[in-house]
Amino acid sequence: MAGGLKEAPSQADELRRVVPVFALVVAIVAVVFNPPSAAAALLLAPVPVAAFGLWAIRPTVPLLALSVAVIVPAVLAQRDGKLEPLLFEVALLAFLVACWSPSLTKAALLGVLAVASPIAVSLIQEPSEIAVGIWILGISFTWVLGRAVAHQGELSAQLDATRRELAQQALFAERRRIARDVHDFVGHGLAAVMLQITSARHVLRRDPTAAEEALRSAEEVGRRSMQELRRTVALLRSDDDTAVPPPLVSATGIPALVDDARASGLPVELQTRGNLSVIPASVGIALYRIIQEVLANVVRHAPGAPTTVKLDLAEGRVSLVAESSETAAAVPAAKQQPGYGLVGMRERVTALGGEFDAGPTPDGWRVRCQLPLDVSDVLSNRDGDVPDP
Repeated sequence: MAGGLKEAPSQADELRRVVPVFALVVAIVAVVFNPPSAAAALLLAPVPVAAFGLWAIRPTVPLLALSVAVIVPAVLAQRDGKLEPLLFEVALLAFLVACWSPSLTKAALLGVLAVASPIAVSLIQEPSEIAVGIWILGISFTWVLGRAVAHQGELSAQLDATRRELAQQALFAERRRIARDVHDFVGHGLAAVMLQITSARHVLRRDPTAAEEALRSAEEVGRRSMQELRRTVALLRSDDDTAVPPPLVSATGIPALVDDARASGLPVELQTRGNLSVIPASVGIALYRIIQEVLANVVRHAPGAPTTVKLDLAEGRVSLVAESSETAAAVPAAKQQPGYGLVGMRERVTALGGEFDAGPTPDGWRVRCQLPLDVSDVLSNRDGDVPDP
């Protein structure tokens, strides 16, 4: 809607419809309680009402034209000293131009024109009977009131825009969270299953017992992944805020995660310094998922490559370094480009105020990150980006 008033269209339209009604009441009161002695003055009284009515029907009517159509007849009708209440039409005009002017400059100029009306009346009356100071004060007050209403409308519009932007940001954050969860649950589970199936295929003819064991492990990993995925989907589809969330992973589960990878045939070593149990839940989730992604990437891109995972707690921070020596296979070209896994790892670390980098080394691939152990301030400011299980 054009103009300085930034309210909702329904509210602005309702206010626009009220203006001609109020103008009509003012004209009737002026004619009834202070009737003019000249017929010409009586004919001028309905002109401001008609102008307001036209503006209400056609919002594109210029405010300058409306101001002239209201001020000129209201001033000329005062020549015989009657119809002074008709100046309330000018006060209504001052409120209107203050609300709907597209800029403060235009509102001020039209407001000065309205405020000058009592002065013009005092010049055409002989003798002058109008209380110029009172009318200037009254018209100025309605103009200020109109600017306050316009400012309130602008603030309301800005608040609505900010609310929509925050809702959109929350939606994007939720989409990123779901993308990370699906990548973690499905991608990592499939990577482990594929590793077991590959092992089974390699030993199927010469060692059926080992092949059967690998297939049994693949079946167990697949079932666990499906259960975790079902719990997450059920939680996302639930409208009940009291729904029980899936069990959270934590830093204390990292040794078991590495043991499972080692049992699946991946040569991986875990080195820790410090007590993993003191790591906060949010940081522990991020570390668990990052290590899980690292191991899954090794399985996909360099199966059999020796891998080392180091965790170091010192000076209020936890450092993670994961290196794989990919001597068994060349790094595929696709791995040289950031994928969804690297994006997810970086998002988790950044959301907690940490530092992250990953890239190739002369011997393989390295992922490094540092996270603060105290992330309460970060989480309070970034609720939408908190790492999820």
